[in-house]
Amino acid sequence: MVGTRPKSKISGAERQDGGNGDWYQNGWSRDGEGLPIPTARLGFWLFLSAVAMLFAAFSSAYLVRMPMPDWLTFTKPPILWLNTFILVVSSGTMHWSLISGRRGNLEGLRKGLVVTTVLGVSFVLGQLLAWQQLKEEGVYLQTNPASSFFYLLTAMHGLHLLGGIVALIWVTVRAWRHSYIGQNLIGVELCAFYWHFLLLVWIWLFVLISLT
Repeated sequence: MVGTRPKSKISGAERQDGGNGDWYQNGWSRDGEGLPIPTARLGFWLFLSAVAMLFAAFSSAYLVRMPMPDWLTFTKPPILWLNTFILVVSSGTMHWSLISGRRGNLEGLRKGLVVTTVLGVSFVLGQLLAWQQLKEEGVYLQTNPASSFFYLLTAMHGLHLLGGIVALIWVTVRAWRHSYIGQNLIGVELCAFYWHFLLLVWIWLFVLISLT
């Protein structure tokens, strides 16, 4: 009796779309990376949870430290309002990019990613300008606890945003190489979630630093 060979996890037939538009087969990514989608998403949410706890810890320390006598307030750079507006708009363009990709609009996907990346870089440059304005007014990292927290919180957010920009550049390059045609948008989706998360974090930080 000739034994039958067990089927592989993803057969050739299973890799075909079959005309039904499905992007996910057996929980595996169809973007050529061979990475199980549940694993990618799980890793992303674990990372996001860690980042959220980090900002929560520093926010708690900020609120505890603020009522102490040596906490000296200072005027926040007005450019922070412009930076906030830029980040809000970039969140909108990121969402537009994701929706375009889901609708098969490759041009919209590409343009949205490029515009979001440019706006992200603009936000970082705006934060650097805000620091420069503070230094010109004599407000430095070591001036007092209030200024120390301001530099620390904005620097942490800026570093995480830079990480998001790197991810956006990588996804944008793939979009221009037609990597997302007829395939799932796991990379774009995770970038979008992360970008929206950074917007929420920044709004919270902006409110926090505006308390003093």
